[in-house]
Amino acid sequence: MTDRTPRLRFAPSPTGYLHVGGARTALFNWLYARRHGGIFVLRIEDTDVARSSDEMVGAILEGLRWLGLDWDEGPEAGGAYGPYFQSERLERYRAIADRLVADGSAYYCYCTPERLQQAREDAERRGEGWTYDRRCLTLPPERIAEYEATGVARAVRFRVPAGQTVFTDLVRGRLSFDHAHIEDFVILRSDRQPTYHLSVVADDVDMRITHVIRGDDHLSNTPKQILLYERLEVPAPCFAHVPLILGPDKKRLSKRHGATAVGEYRREGFLPEAMVNFLALLGWSPGGDTEIFTRAELVERFSLEGISGGSAVFNPGKLEWMNAEHIARLARGELIDRLRPLLEAAGLWTPDLIGGRREWFLRAIDLVLPRVKRLQDFATQLAPFLSDTVEYDPAAVEKHLGGKHLADHVAALADAFRGLDRFEAVGTEAVLRSTAEALGVKAATLIHATRVAVTGQAVSPGLFDVLGLLGRDRTISRLEQLREFLRAR
Repeated sequence: MTDRTPRLRFAPSPTGYLHVGGARTALFNWLYARRHGGIFVLRIEDTDVARSSDEMVGAILEGLRWLGLDWDEGPEAGGAYGPYFQSERLERYRAIADRLVADGSAYYCYCTPERLQQAREDAERRGEGWTYDRRCLTLPPERIAEYEATGVARAVRFRVPAGQTVFTDLVRGRLSFDHAHIEDFVILRSDRQPTYHLSVVADDVDMRITHVIRGDDHLSNTPKQILLYERLEVPAPCFAHVPLILGPDKKRLSKRHGATAVGEYRREGFLPEAMVNFLALLGWSPGGDTEIFTRAELVERFSLEGISGGSAVFNPGKLEWMNAEHIARLARGELIDRLRPLLEAAGLWTPDLIGGRREWFLRAIDLVLPRVKRLQDFATQLAPFLSDTVEYDPAAVEKHLGGKHLADHVAALADAFRGLDRFEAVGTEAVLRSTAEALGVKAATLIHATRVAVTGQAVSPGLFDVLGLLGRDRTISRLEQLREFLRAR
């Protein structure tokens, strides 16, 4: 099927938010489709009526949009092979199941859940593995007629033939599965609801899917689905099973490792560009030492050959580093647009920041940028420049504001700053050091006290750069506020 236009799909279940693993699966399919001029299909697998919801559908769509993973066919986009919600395709699944029963590829199973559970428990007591014993495959006609007459619930099981299923995985290579280890699996439950195996194959057939890129946890499903393709006389798509994402402890990524939903990373101040870059490198390598890529560069370089066989480890520290790199690469106008809602929410935004004070604002951004890992960090880092008040961090007060006569020293520094003709980094540093010398104290004493006075913190960007941006009047005002604070202690 590789000579056809590639058609790939992402098929999430709306039983929860778009999580990291699903987002990476969507990304790999999207990258392959875009790289090869293909079609990216979004399909919603919502047959689990009890757990699916419109809210989760909306959250999944929003998560994909935030990441920039646009779909060519699917919800809201339409397409020639819809509907793209499985809940609207139930009759199609039932028709296929009936067809497979009619041609002998499947059969009705009247076993009750209690009977199956008992058989499983009996096998476990014997220390044996259990697979379905094909009891209903050999039922005599009169027993079947009795069940049908009394309306006994029946499922549909696929009849697994003897032999092996062999296929070439585009990541793992040639794989072989002995049918002796595959039971006759259910394709239609007794309530006439399809199982995953039936619905996914039916949909992939109808939607002309040529490539299926998914997680390793689906590998055991693949031979069953290939058998269904064979019985439907349709070529199976090309399969590529990618390594699972693990937490730093090398266990499967879960909520115990922190945020797993994509939306949480958005709220925490991560850029979609950084998230896409980070997810792409979880299990895939473009070769070389470069790690920062734009979305366009990822499309240009993506290939299934670069996907490794080993599991990928989700490193939060690496994501933060990558986010900082992408933030630094944003055009400053774009960065201001993204910061504005955050600064408005923090009460720090004023219209003149994109007006008369724009150049000053850009200088402030560049000054704090090396200390920023997430967008939210800007609100904290910029607060001393954008707010009229400063709150002193108790730890900074305890560490740096305990010196004897410090209030008088701060007052002397404020007076010295008043005499400066040009209030900039070189001049303020020279005045501070000469004042410290005249007072007989270490320069560090005044540096630390001044930093707490103007930022409220024990650490900040270069102090004298901070003072230059704040300007003479605001710096002196904050030193005077600190003097009063110290005298009141």
